[in-house]
Amino acid sequence: MPDTALPSEHILVVDDDPGFRSLLETILAGEGYSVTTANSVSTAILTCGKRQFQLVVCDLKLPDGDGLSVLRWSKEHSPATPIIMITGFGTVASAVEAMKLGAEDYIGKPLKSPEELRLLVRKALDQSQMRQERALLREESDARFSCGDMIAGHPSMTAILELIRRVAPTPATVLITGESGTGKEVIARCIHANSPRAGRAFVAVNCAALTASLIESELFGHEKGAFTGAAAQHTGRFERAHGGTLFLDEIAELDANLQAKLLRVLQERSFERVGGSRLITVDVRVIAATNRDLRKSVADGVFREDLFYRLNLFPIEIPALRNRTSDIPALARFFLRRAARALNKAALTLSPEAEAVLSTYAWPGNVRELQNTMERVAILCDGSVEPDDLPVTPAGPARPVLFRDIERQAILNALQANANNRTRTAQQLGISLRTLQYRLKEYGIQEG
Repeated sequence: MPDTALPSEHILVVDDDPGFRSLLETILAGEGYSVTTANSVSTAILTCGKRQFQLVVCDLKLPDGDGLSVLRWSKEHSPATPIIMITGFGTVASAVEAMKLGAEDYIGKPLKSPEELRLLVRKALDQSQMRQERALLREESDARFSCGDMIAGHPSMTAILELIRRVAPTPATVLITGESGTGKEVIARCIHANSPRAGRAFVAVNCAALTASLIESELFGHEKGAFTGAAAQHTGRFERAHGGTLFLDEIAELDANLQAKLLRVLQERSFERVGGSRLITVDVRVIAATNRDLRKSVADGVFREDLFYRLNLFPIEIPALRNRTSDIPALARFFLRRAARALNKAALTLSPEAEAVLSTYAWPGNVRELQNTMERVAILCDGSVEPDDLPVTPAGPARPVLFRDIERQAILNALQANANNRTRTAQQLGISLRTLQYRLKEYGIQEG
């Protein structure tokens, strides 16, 4: 039968004293370790370069240098390999320096007992194994954690990514705050995508886009005949989000009646449809967002304090784009590349001067305004985007008049090239037919 035992941990012993080197080899081999020996700095480095060791035990005093040279080389080329330094009389100061450089531990020469070496080696190997396991877990976690195309180089955004990483696996309610256009829904989708609910629905509701009468029906559904025009039963967003995530954007716009109903759902996880009496139970994670100061709304008496504290279990505040200007060039390049691909155009680039203009503009509309700007620029530009191609000026307002003239002319040229066919014109410009029709009306353009 062939030997199927796992290979033993391989240790390199470096010492120029043949007797002491042999003693260490005998003790370690007796514990089942595979042992290789070396008697100099050069031999040790050459040996380490040929194979991976789980541990190096190295004397501080060697004929062609000191053990610190081996330590430094190992930390550069094999940082995960622990090193135990051997210290003789008068080398304690060097041992302390070795620990500062990253040595795992040190042992005196001569040995007090074989057991001293056994315990020290086992401890070093166990700690190394734990570090490797933790690193593997982090790698696996990083591989699972993804926020799509989110660009977060600024420290404030990397901190937010860490918050997302921690809260996503939990069922906690999250409140996302920040100015309009900062990407609150992007954060919400990132939380959902990295949660156990990722395979279920992500349902978004803009509370500001619906009237009070409509939003109640949208959230909770209604029964047939519940009100005039309710010709059939309607399933609300809470039911559609069962097992998944419900994103309530602009939560501050809910009136007092709906705030009370929402609080009840968050507390009891159940509700009735409008016009119904049957209790419906749902398993939904709620993520809310607002561009308002909810604490002030509570103080002003327009938002329920108990609902605020229920929603504010795990707050995430997104900074305005002007407060993370270091991310602007990367965001702009990303939006420009994506827009060019959507238009089937050759890759577009931003000149350094254009990047400087973008970085010093205030971006009152935040990331959404930057995205829209890059999409419009992609329609009108070829090759490199220069400052004059941008509808913004450094630290100043948009230049709508100049940009409108450019955009109007681009639409006229596309209409002429497509014999006034609106569908083909919209396709060439990379915009929807509805958007084209809006622009034609806005600019007073009549075909022909």
